[in-house]
Amino acid sequence: MKNLKKYLVSLLLVLALVACGSSNDGGNGDSDIVVDVPEGTEITFWHAMNGAQEEALIKMTDDFMAANTNIKVVLQNQGKYSDLQAKINSTLISPSDLPTITQAYPNWLWNAAQDELLVNLTPYIDHSEIGLEDKTDIVDGLMDASVIEGTQYGLPFNKSTEVLYYNADILAQYGVSVPTTMEELKEASKTIYEQSNGAVVGVGFDSLSNYYSIGLKNEGVDFTSEMDVTSDASKAVVNYYAEGIKEGYFRIAGSDGYLSGPFVAGAIAMNVGSMAGESYVKGDFEYGVASRPSEINISQGTDIYMFSEGTAAQKTAAFLYMKHLISSDQQLYWAVQTGYMPVRKSVIASDAYLNNENTKVPAIIDAATAHLFAIPVIENADPAYNLGAEMMERILAEIADGQDVNIDEVLETYKVQFESTWNQ
Repeated sequence: MKNLKKYLVSLLLVLALVACGSSNDGGNGDSDIVVDVPEGTEITFWHAMNGAQEEALIKMTDDFMAANTNIKVVLQNQGKYSDLQAKINSTLISPSDLPTITQAYPNWLWNAAQDELLVNLTPYIDHSEIGLEDKTDIVDGLMDASVIEGTQYGLPFNKSTEVLYYNADILAQYGVSVPTTMEELKEASKTIYEQSNGAVVGVGFDSLSNYYSIGLKNEGVDFTSEMDVTSDASKAVVNYYAEGIKEGYFRIAGSDGYLSGPFVAGAIAMNVGSMAGESYVKGDFEYGVASRPSEINISQGTDIYMFSEGTAAQKTAAFLYMKHLISSDQQLYWAVQTGYMPVRKSVIASDAYLNNENTKVPAIIDAATAHLFAIPVIENADPAYNLGAEMMERILAEIADGQDVNIDEVLETYKVQFESTWNQ
């Protein structure tokens, strides 16, 4: 009888464990995830979308709340990306003040991941009831781009790469074809600048950080702690832009950080910037969109990350909202309204996207994204990436101001700063 009692007790314990393991998650280890979100659950979303992008995000959010009346999503615009990053950094020291979710590049959140302030999304993604059923439809590599040290902390949302915007009327006026290489871009810019007697500059690049890192990659140099800013490859990248500024056929952005204003005003013929900037380049002329005139391009755009301070209900509500934003119908709307690349293969291949008359990006998206790379998600990569822009801006701004700049000396100075930045 004693042995029988021991057997029955053991059996009951096993059955209890099995029941716990299969409660609502099919044994996936996600039994702590709330499935039913109570009425009045509120989440906050920090973002840096403006103009047409913010308008689209507001509508997508309103659609979500109309279908999920138990959840309120509070959108909080933090301004530009740099403002959003600064806000996140300053708030990490007070986790309770962080939002439920935020847009961010993974490198921004390296320290947050180390401090366990982010939510591992894998249990939510794989959940048997609220999970991401069609995750294989996400464009290859985009999920991996929001992984930090092996953990899936983010979901891809507003993804893009650089493209070449051009004023078709100006190019036709001066008999210039759409450039397909960096050498052709330089020659086309020279022609336009000279034939217009300096009235029209050829081109400018919105992001100097991107310009430098993409330039290095196309010279065969990876953006890592091993790179040397005084190398021949680095000098070639810097001098290409510097010579154009000195001779007048290139320019840099002004205080607003973008060249869409001068482009729309007809002051520049071409502009290299994010495909998500299409809504800002439309003016009283025929504009075109072409692939960035370099073999290798950068993968950019932010993901959405969830902070760990939220309640269980808020985390589930946030995940459901994130799922909504990357659903097929919402990604089609988002792409058409903003120019961002859809994160879903099915949307990219759809007639509704390819034949849409509101955007010219779909026609070139395959070519523009054929050879992409990303800044590595490693410690101190982000401040080093930003330092590239600081270095380029100092050199180019001083040249534009008429100063005599010794580029080799400047690069030697920044070599020390790069090394200390990587090793801080």
